[in-house]
Amino acid sequence: MTWVTGTVLYIVIWWLVLFTVLPWGVKVPDKVEPGMATSAPEQPRMWLKLGITSGISALIWSICYLIITSDLITLRPPP
Repeated sequence: MTWVTGTVLYIVIWWLVLFTVLPWGVKVPDKVEPGMATSAPEQPRMWLKLGITSGISALIWSICYLIITSDLITLRPPP
């Protein structure tokens, strides 16, 4: 795996994990202010969610890296 494919793999994993982490802890306000969406969360806590996303993505990426570099799963034809 080159550094380019590793970076692209991390970015794809990061975005997938972000979309699974975004709904965590969402609390919709009882009273909605005018001009705001009714589904907008009270406290989105985006920095916390971005940190959690980066940590989970790094763990998943390192597992993928180990699997790819150890040839446990290979897509190359046998010699």
